[in-house]
Amino acid sequence: MKNSSPITERILFEDNHIIVVQKMPGEISQGDKTGDPSIPDLLKLHLKKKYNKPGNVFLGVVHRIDRPVGGVMVFARTSKALSRLNDAVRTGKFNKTYLAVTHGVPPESEGQLKHLLAKNQKLNKSFVSDSNDKFAKEAILNYRHIASSDRYHLIEVDLLTGRHHQIRVQLAASGCIIKGDLKYNAPRSNPDGSISLMAWKLEFEHPVSKEMMEFRAKLPDEEPWQTLGEELK
Repeated sequence: MKNSSPITERILFEDNHIIVVQKMPGEISQGDKTGDPSIPDLLKLHLKKKYNKPGNVFLGVVHRIDRPVGGVMVFARTSKALSRLNDAVRTGKFNKTYLAVTHGVPPESEGQLKHLLAKNQKLNKSFVSDSNDKFAKEAILNYRHIASSDRYHLIEVDLLTGRHHQIRVQLAASGCIIKGDLKYNAPRSNPDGSISLMAWKLEFEHPVSKEMMEFRAKLPDEEPWQTLGEELK
């Protein structure tokens, strides 16, 4: 995956309670078995240096983004902020809007997709299941077709549930395979190993000031993002 700019150049907002950053494709949202540096690791180093903090730096993970996906993320700098943001996620007051570049278009220009999804742990993949599968969980998203070029389409997605690989599975099941997503039947990979899905916009209430916050990630510089993204300006 492409080399990313330093984490300090991608911080969109920072105060005593939260820090908002743009994750690049290839970075991990949370430490895992690979041992690669995660976004929290990088942010903790930044905070430690900036504020000359001794000992461990607290940073709470509020939500996650798949490794090959880029986009905007918020982290909590205090346990109180983490608890309140977790409550917002749980009660549906933490709004995440994604953008996907796809090989197909949905049947309608906008609508809602509902599926039952089951996760296969061994394959690290989710599948559309049926009502007889007791392990399947309901997945719901709203979508809107934003723009099309001769080969690709831009779809805006609002997540109403947070299932494993939810957008990737549901769009693929609806004939809209995400560009570069080999795991869900894309014909070829992206050159940098990313998939053309990004966490574009976050809306939530600040955990302390109660002010409504909105943050948008910068679209990738390359095509087809730039041409398709003209409709968002």
